[in-house]
Amino acid sequence: MKKLLILFSVWLCVTTAQGQKNERNLYSVAFYNLENLFDTIHDNGKNDYEFLPQGSYKWTSQKYEAKLKNLAKVLGQLSRDKVSEGPAVIGVAEVENDRVLTDLVKQPSIAKYKFVHYEGPDRRGIDCALLYDPEQFTVTNSRLVLSIPFNGDTVHLTRGFLIVNGKMGGERVCFIVNHWPSRGAQSSVRVHAAEQVRALADSLFRTDKKMKLIVMGDLNDDPMDASLHTLGARKYKDQVKKRDFYDPWWTTLEDEGVGTLLYKGKWNLFDQILISRPLLKAKKGLSYDHNEVFIKNYLIQQDGKYKGSPLRTFGGRTWLNGYSDHLPTILYLKDR
Repeated sequence: MKKLLILFSVWLCVTTAQGQKNERNLYSVAFYNLENLFDTIHDNGKNDYEFLPQGSYKWTSQKYEAKLKNLAKVLGQLSRDKVSEGPAVIGVAEVENDRVLTDLVKQPSIAKYKFVHYEGPDRRGIDCALLYDPEQFTVTNSRLVLSIPFNGDTVHLTRGFLIVNGKMGGERVCFIVNHWPSRGAQSSVRVHAAEQVRALADSLFRTDKKMKLIVMGDLNDDPMDASLHTLGARKYKDQVKKRDFYDPWWTTLEDEGVGTLLYKGKWNLFDQILISRPLLKAKKGLSYDHNEVFIKNYLIQQDGKYKGSPLRTFGGRTWLNGYSDHLPTILYLKDR
């Protein structure tokens, strides 16, 4: 942990003068696990062999192009019913490299988006990235902070913490995009990931105690699990103290029964967007308005063994021409 903080201390999200106030009064922020967005080309040093034309998924250029088109359809519809411009930023997980992101944002429905991505150390080659609309969000700086293994476990590694700082609505807003270790790892591994994010957040808060910080990602845990408690996530607004985070997805899952992925007939909500207290208590500028899981009929499998689950790209090794095994999440910010 000390090593991570020393490395991080040389780079902090420091911003200068405030930009001109944006006339929009509602912004949206989204997150979506894109489920294995691989191209058809082998990346040296990566175990991406399943997603090659000769691999077990028979991942051809036709399937890859269909995947890009499907994902762009979803991304292009996020929050459009409430914010005509769509999300200001979209955090994504499970992208292989710059090439797949470049191909993705070439799709007509999302061609306005740019992206921030750093090649991470994941053995399969899947990383996090941040798509952003430069008309709504201006990037000032970014960095990938590598995760420290838990007790030397190099198998269940967090895929780096992508930190992007910028301006939204004339204000400084900072994002940390995550993809924590899978449920194949013990809970303590994800608690360790949360401890690292907590340390990074504390470093950011020391530079600006009123920082509007958003932590998002596929955390592979539900809002009420130990890792989120470690991070300082709280279910109710009046529980959020100085350096805590408000987790609106706790109510979404526990009280409303809505999740983002279905496992053995039970909904989980791993795809979370958490906000720091200044986004909850702001008297002016950007503040939390509401949140939602993006659910459309076309995103749900309508029949067969996995009826009612998110319609994914493959069922076993059978190509379903779907979207992802996760549903997207959206958080709305009002500009007061």
